[in-house]
Amino acid sequence: MNKYTMLAATVFLVAGSAAAHAQTAGDWVLGNYKNAGYWFPGVIEKAEGGKITIRYDDGDRETVALAKVRPYNWAIGMKVECNFQGQGKWYSGKIASLAGDKIGIAYDDGDKETTRTGRCRSR
Repeated sequence: MNKYTMLAATVFLVAGSAAAHAQTAGDWVLGNYKNAGYWFPGVIEKAEGGKITIRYDDGDRETVALAKVRPYNWAIGMKVECNFQGQGKWYSGKIASLAGDKIGIAYDDGDKETTRTGRCRSR
């Protein structure tokens, strides 16, 4: 890698890192609810002093440090786990469709479901 390629890569990483943390009220993000290791979608309700309050798509709320969230990056084909039919059990699958907070899931066992993003999580 020559010095120009390295410089460009460094600028890209720094710019990307700054963009990932430039979150404001109304932005959709992924939060690690109660630091349990799973990332859930939600909307920033309030951002001030390096902390944000997230209203998760399932209705829960949490205030965390801005550095503890990820930009919302769910896309068709991405692996997620969802609470199948809201029955309390989580199953692996891939996102088949996305439209706002509606999400289509193709489960690994062959089942399919259209549900709400609040019933899904990622790692």
